Order: sequence, then structure tokens, then C-alpha cells
Amino acid sequence: MHMTFYWSKKVTLLFDSWKTDSWTSYALSLLACLIVSIFYQFLENRRIRLKLLASEKPFPAAIEAPLLRRTFAGSGAKLGVRVAGAVLFGLSSAIGYFLMLSVMSYNGGVFIAIVVGLAVGYLLFRSDGEDSVVVDSSCACA
Repeated sequence: MHMTFYWSKKVTLLFDSWKTDSWTSYALSLLACLIVSIFYQFLENRRIRLKLLASEKPFPAAIEAPLLRRTFAGSGAKLGVRVAGAVLFGLSSAIGYFLMLSVMSYNGGVFIAIVVGLAVGYLLFRSDGEDSVVVDSSCACA
């Protein structure tokens, strides 16, 4: 196992069975890392919106969306929103840790693919003015 960054098409990601030995398998693995990184930012966006939905504060103008109107009443619906938020938090935490472990393979291409995926995901899903909302995060790559 490498303990410094290296540049090679041969990398083992997360599992012993996920090894690349050709440029094709390496490129597909980098594409998978990129897509999972973008999906991580999408999940964080949904989690933030759900958290805002459950709060009693008014929505910021950028959050108004037809699918996120406060139409629920009662504690049962609020509990459902909290459970959904917990599930999203757990899922995004797991994906965040998998991304962190992938970066710890110390492969330069994997590192770049994940950082670019996080940046693209942030651009697509989280750069629409929600930055002023302070929310908790389970991962440093949020």
C-alpha cells in the first residue's frame, strides 16, 4: 500500500475486488468516483432542504420549491421529516467516508476525480445562495 501520492493505472479502491489493471478499468473507476462525489453533494443539498423544511424558520428565497412546501401538520409528520433527515444524514455520511477512504488510496487520479466531482456537485446543487445557512456536516468534504 502506498503512503505517498502516486500516478498509476493500478489502484485498489475500497475492496480487494475493486482493482484496476488497464486504462479502461482505471478510467471507469475514476468516472465512478466522479459520479459518487457529485451524488454526495446532491444528497447534502436534499438533507439541507429537508432540515430547513422541518425548522420553524421561514424559507430563504432560494429554497422555495413546489416539492418542499410546508404542508404537514402535527407531530407525526414532523417525526417523519426528522426520520427522513436522519436517513439522509446516515447515507451522506457513509458516502462521505467512502470518498475519504478512496482518497486515502493515495492515487493522484482518484484524488483529482473526487475533488472535481465535489466541485461540480457543489456548483450544480449547492451554490445557489444556501451558503449562509449553517448546518452540521459529518464529513470534511462537505
